[in-house]
Parts: sequence; structure tokens; C-alpha cells
Amino acid sequence: MATTVHHLKQITLPDMKGKVDPDWCPGCGDFGVLAALNKAIVELQIQPHNIVTISGIGCSSNLPGYINTYGMHTLHGRALAVATGVKLANHELTVVVTGGDGDGFGIGGNHFIHTMRRNVDLVYLAMDNQIYGLTTGQLSPTSRLGMKTKSTPFGSVEGPINPISLALAAGATFVARGFSGDQKHLTDLIKQAIQHKGFAFIDVFSPCVTYNHDNTFPWFKQRVKRLEDDKSYDPANWSAAMEKSQIWGEEIPTGKFFQRTDTLSLHQAEPILDEGGPLALRKLGIPPMVAAEFIAELM
Repeated sequence: MATTVHHLKQITLPDMKGKVDPDWCPGCGDFGVLAALNKAIVELQIQPHNIVTISGIGCSSNLPGYINTYGMHTLHGRALAVATGVKLANHELTVVVTGGDGDGFGIGGNHFIHTMRRNVDLVYLAMDNQIYGLTTGQLSPTSRLGMKTKSTPFGSVEGPINPISLALAAGATFVARGFSGDQKHLTDLIKQAIQHKGFAFIDVFSPCVTYNHDNTFPWFKQRVKRLEDDKSYDPANWSAAMEKSQIWGEEIPTGKFFQRTDTLSLHQAEPILDEGGPLALRKLGIPPMVAAEFIAELM
């Protein structure tokens, strides 16, 4: 009997182009993040049908429409909750979550913390521009103290959160920081995050060229310094990572702060999921008519 062999297509960058073009402002840092994500997928040769890109609301959250993968543009701050459901339904998929600092650390802050402590096996790319861009320039959770915005015309009196420190404290098993102006480095970080088994968080400096004139590309380029350039730095050292996360001034560390590989991801820790294969590929166990009625009711 003849055997049919299916050869997977070699993925190239043009294959990753979405059905619509980005509507970001010219010069937006998010273009660099999209390019780095595409390059990482191509270099790892992950088939687009095996990837789901999920986002919340915001400029950066439009990204699923600009990349040729399965995708969901969900609710403000709820992308990680939806992504958890996707991963548990089919843990063989590569799940990538994209969003901004307002979406992820503001209204989505609670989901951010609990997804990390559960060690859900996904990649979270937070495009951190330290401003609300979609709503035209209000204060965000990562805006600096004293920053003047539309919502704080006399300067912010609120201290910013530190996403790196928060991720380390909440139990994230892969914590990194990238810069959209250093695309090669960012691509490498994304590749490592995708290959990591567990929650992988990358806070990406992605300057808003329209509304944030404080934290610009030149401002970051003068300050960012790769942790990888320090050969003595050990990303397995949690205490050292926390210490590095506190550095912010004339020098700002980027790179992989921390990684641990001795912790089971959520689906690995659940015997029903780990032993029986993806839920999405199993038999329903109920009559098709009952399932169709249930789905119709939910839809």
C-alpha cells in the first residue's frame, strides 16, 4: 500500500504577513516588535497554523490582524485569561499574547499576576510605551513620576509599577526585557521565550512617537545595556535578577533577567491534560446533537 508523506512548507517572512496592514503611526515601536516576532517564528520554523496570537485592547493589541496566524482580538485586560483557555484546550499550540502597558498592567494587572503564578505555558509580549496611545496620550501604569500627559497636565503624582520586579515576585519562570530599537536582540529573546516551557514574559520598550516625547528612541538608545554583555551575570539567580530589575537611570538593563526550568507548567501539572492529550482533539463524550445545541446557545 502506498504511503503519502506530507512535507511541511518552509516558512519565510512573506508567509507571515497578515491580511491587513498595520495602522500604527509612522515610526511606532510596535513595528519593530511585529518584525521581531515574525523573524523568531520563521527562524524556529513554527507552522503558522500551530500558533495563536491573542491580544486585548490598545494600539499594540491590533497585532493579531497583522500576522498570519490564528488570532483573537479580545477584551481590555482579558487577553491572558482568554490565552489560558486556549492553552488548556489545546496545549500543543504555541500561544503568544500581545498588548500594551495599560492593557496588561492596568485593567489586566490581576490576570497578569495569576497567569504567572499558575505558570501557564505561553509567551506574553508587553509593548511598553509608558503612555495610553489609543486614547490619545493619558497616564499609564508605567509612566514616570511627574510625567505631564493629557490626564496629568501638572505632572503625575503616582509612582510607576516595575513590570520586571512584579513578574519576578509573582513567580514568572522566564522574565526578560527587550527594546524594539534592538531588533536582533529582541528576536533572540522571543525565540528563547517560545522555547521556554512555562510562562515567558518580555517587557518591550516600544516608544510612542506621537504622545510620549519623554521616553523616545534616542532616550532609550543612550541607556539600554544588554545583560548578556556581562559574562558574570547568571539568569538562574533570582536575587540577582531582582537587584538588576531595580536599576533605572543612566543605565537600564535589557535581556534575560531570569529563567527557571524546574517548575511544571499548568497543563503539565494537571494529570488529565498531561496524560490524555489536548482536549480539543479528544472525542466529545456526548451526542453531537447535544454538543451542537450547547454551542449554538453560547454563540
